[in-house]
Amino acid sequence: MIKVAIAGFGKIGQVRANELEKNEHTKVVAIFDIKEPETLDKDIKFCKSYEELLEEDIDAVFVCAFNNVLADFTTLALNAGKHVFCEKPPARTSNELLTVIDAEKKSNLILKYGFNHRYHYSIIEAKKIVDSGSMGKLLWLRGVYGKAGSIDYDKNWRNYREQSGGGILIDQGIHMLDLMRYFSGQAFTHINSFVTTSYWDIESEDNAFAIMQSDEKITAMLHSSATQWKHKFLLEMCFEEGYVNLDGILSGTRSYAPESLVVGRREFEDITFAMGKPRETITWFENDDSWKLEVDEFVDAILGKTTIKNGTSKDAYETLRLVERIYENSGFYSDK
Repeated sequence: MIKVAIAGFGKIGQVRANELEKNEHTKVVAIFDIKEPETLDKDIKFCKSYEELLEEDIDAVFVCAFNNVLADFTTLALNAGKHVFCEKPPARTSNELLTVIDAEKKSNLILKYGFNHRYHYSIIEAKKIVDSGSMGKLLWLRGVYGKAGSIDYDKNWRNYREQSGGGILIDQGIHMLDLMRYFSGQAFTHINSFVTTSYWDIESEDNAFAIMQSDEKITAMLHSSATQWKHKFLLEMCFEEGYVNLDGILSGTRSYAPESLVVGRREFEDITFAMGKPRETITWFENDDSWKLEVDEFVDAILGKTTIKNGTSKDAYETLRLVERIYENSGFYSDK
């Protein structure tokens, strides 16, 4: 039995705990949070500090805390001989993450980052289609990830750069950037971007616009927004032989639902009346097992059954560096 501790027992920490309790190979034995939960299973110990947590008889740690401690907590756990699953973003900066990667190399332990979107069924099926080569060469990607915002959005800790490392881009847009890298297999070497605060009275950005291109001339366009006024997820990918669109994504609130995969193939180009209206196949997804599948991969890696395929430290570093380069290109934070 793998004995697991959770650092940060908020919404995501509790989601992870629920999935860990369902896994036959794991048991949550301890948690650390700045506030003790009103109710807690009697078999789970509450620790008053992270140091106390690491002193417990545990095999692995799930780090679900604020962004400003993610790198430190992960490094401390690896140095203490514990496997680590860390939520995104992996750190506030790539320099912080390099310290973690150095500890990982010395430890020979399992380290995985929570880029949860890769485990949604629509994305799993889309990846199969893309990897099959049936759509031909990828030409471009276009992604929009938008939040509705909320009455108290400006008071959320994620908008204070010291705690979060940035605004909507590092909070939510990082998922879209990870998927763009995942599907394209590209390193985007050329970047033009605008990062702005359009509406909210916050020190971080509420909108980020980026146009990126790889050395192979594959172009990706991103809009990450906290002023969408509705929840929106859309990733469009255009290939030589057609297109693959991911429209909507299931979540706990289902406010980004429905989740669908749209596949269209080029046809009728020589017939005037059907021009521009290719046949589409739409698949709808009603179940979200992404949290389970993500935990399962981490656990199986600890058990030696597999290796980490999604959420590696290399992927985490490259995606975080892309976030940084969008910030750097815009000059948004250098002006502050």
